[in-house]
Amino acid sequence: MTSGKKTKAARSSVAAARSSVVAKKPKPWGTIIAVIAVLALAGTVFGYAYAQISEKNAQEAALAKWQPSEENKDPSDQIQGVVKKEYPAGKHVQPTQRVAYDQSPPFGGPHDGAWANCTGVVYAKPVRTENMVHALEHGAVWIAYNPDQVTGEKLDKLKAKADGQQYTMLSPYPGLDKPVSLQSWGHQLKVESVDDERVDQFIKSLRRNQYTYPEIGAACDSPTFDVDNPPPFVAEKPGADAVPMDGGTADPTENPTAAPTTQPSS
Repeated sequence: MTSGKKTKAARSSVAAARSSVVAKKPKPWGTIIAVIAVLALAGTVFGYAYAQISEKNAQEAALAKWQPSEENKDPSDQIQGVVKKEYPAGKHVQPTQRVAYDQSPPFGGPHDGAWANCTGVVYAKPVRTENMVHALEHGAVWIAYNPDQVTGEKLDKLKAKADGQQYTMLSPYPGLDKPVSLQSWGHQLKVESVDDERVDQFIKSLRRNQYTYPEIGAACDSPTFDVDNPPPFVAEKPGADAVPMDGGTADPTENPTAAPTTQPSS
């Protein structure tokens, strides 16, 4: 009996010692903290990605109504402030001639036979108007800005809308009466802020809109236009020898159809 009691006591002592060792074993706080940090980082990354995707989807949904279609040929009709005019297409002038445009910046009318390259070019200096107008005939959107009013971060935002974007071009336009003016063939919108939501709406509605520009399928990469040294902008008003809006010479190689237009949007 005594032997049995000693055995039980010994076992209890061993068990107690083991429990003491287990109890005294330190918890792996470093591992726990590392795991928590990884999970937190993963949650942050996932949350950021989800927010970015959600924002992008929201932006695409917001712009969907500005996508041209057979049922909605000119979505810009729904944009407040858009001015529309009808201009005959395919009328050219010589590189030495100027056109007495009826709008500033112009968005239609006679133009130079060489179009300004509109393959997402950001022009650092003002470009000759007659070349820019020809690019509009090819379906491009021209974003012009007043260089005295749009600088720094504001200019960077405009550059992001044009840089590398096919059928888009950006250039300073000295003397512009508003900070920003957007042009497509027969269409114009002037805004006070680069953050105006109508800027994106205009681009979405009219860039290569097959229902609103004359030369369907025309290229924007101009083989005869020097992007690095384009013809300079002339600030002075055209003289008496300027080509009138109903002037210019029809190009026999082109067979454009004048784009339809209506009155200015309200």
